Amino acid sequence: MQSAETMLHGSVLVLLQFDVCEAIRLDRLQELIRARTVEQPSLKHPAPGYVRYQRPPVVEPVETLVLESGERLQGEIKYYDYGVLSLVFELAFMGDWSKLTRLASRWVWDVDFAAQATEIVRGRLERAAPALVKPYKEWLSEDYLIFHIREITGSPSVTDLIHQHGFRIAQVVRGDMGQLAESECNEVLQSRISYYANDLTVVGWNAAFIYDSTAGAETAIQLLEYANSQLLEFRHYDDLLTKELERVYTLLDEGTGFFSQWRLARSATRLHTVLLDVAELTEHADNAIKFLSDMFSARLYKLAALKVGVPDYKDLVTRKVGTAEELYRFMVDQFNQSRAFFLELTVVIILVIELVYLFRGRPF
Repeated sequence: MQSAETMLHGSVLVLLQFDVCEAIRLDRLQELIRARTVEQPSLKHPAPGYVRYQRPPVVEPVETLVLESGERLQGEIKYYDYGVLSLVFELAFMGDWSKLTRLASRWVWDVDFAAQATEIVRGRLERAAPALVKPYKEWLSEDYLIFHIREITGSPSVTDLIHQHGFRIAQVVRGDMGQLAESECNEVLQSRISYYANDLTVVGWNAAFIYDSTAGAETAIQLLEYANSQLLEFRHYDDLLTKELERVYTLLDEGTGFFSQWRLARSATRLHTVLLDVAELTEHADNAIKFLSDMFSARLYKLAALKVGVPDYKDLVTRKVGTAEELYRFMVDQFNQSRAFFLELTVVIILVIELVYLFRGRPF
């Protein structure tokens, strides 16, 4: 009964991200679309530390997204310099826990936001094309939901909120209207973080619940957005390395004959170029945000990155980079051996020819 009488006020945000190119020239983009750059995240607390974008993304409004249900979402698009486009759509929310749970279940499982946002992205990229570096033909995408509640009847503390409505929060984060097991609720609520006694962020792999003021939630929302964009980038690097390694393995399986070894030089050069590109782009995406003396934001980012899977994909990329480096050294060694053999064979042939001419010139 208590949960039915409890009213919630806030909004639901949909993050839709697309990896569209290797990089975006933000200065050139601003000239093309006359957009603004995103402001630095506000301070979560009055400490001197803060979160700083190395190159703040360019932001512009987008057309309203209208769902089949008739819900109208206001949105904006952000252009990150490492080639990611992030659309953020927002719907104002007012209702009880049951209404929020139903909305979460429907939006997590039944609404294909990415398909509806793709056409918006295509239209924007046509205008921004001169600012794009090496556009991709196929895009990887990620979507994420954030349930931001600003006010709850009675203004409960975090302790009371978890005690009274923890199972509801777990349902929202999981997007599941069913009665979750206690162990599952505990697993969801373990991924929570608070700075004050009246703010809470619970992070899941595809959705998050935030109980905080508009200003207080700003940093959490931007860090969740950044973590998802990193996941997208590492997915791209993983896919790129997988295809490159498959190509090298195919080349090695085609044969180890004398002439086939000479093709290894070109393949080794291409593989090394890919490794350098991945290293540069990974460092670029990794360092897009800096944490200066703000340990809470750093911990919040680590939690968000862990839950959405950034470390897992980063480990995959690291292992494949190691494999590619070993293959590169092997290919170079094979080519050097083939070249050395060819040079030795050439010397022998020259000597044989000289001996033939020498003996031909002697009388028997």
